[in-house]
Amino acid sequence: MGLITLKNIKIYAYHGCLVEEKKIGSDYRVDLKIKADLNTSAKTDKLSDTVDYVHLNHIVKEEMAIRSKLLEHAAERILTRILDELPLVAKATVDVSKINPPIGGNVQMVTITRSKKR
Repeated sequence: MGLITLKNIKIYAYHGCLVEEKKIGSDYRVDLKIKADLNTSAKTDKLSDTVDYVHLNHIVKEEMAIRSKLLEHAAERILTRILDELPLVAKATVDVSKINPPIGGNVQMVTITRSKKR
């Protein structure tokens, strides 16, 4: 087993329940942790034998571009696609963070974490 981590994927998106969030958008940070069997790719040195992190990044960008009211909903879509499209993934964990959320205080970010496994 091995771990692939993508840290601090920066995205501008339009998630949230407030009308303003739908119009002006916000900065987001997404972090992924993928557990997969990397033994074969470690021996063969072939991209086809591993989990392609370019594909992972592509999934995150596409799913974050679809508006959701809740970060949990966006995270669930990301996890579902990862497990559907990348059969080597045994478990995926995603952190979706809204930077400077409009919650009436000085808060750097709000983060939700979700995991899914086969």
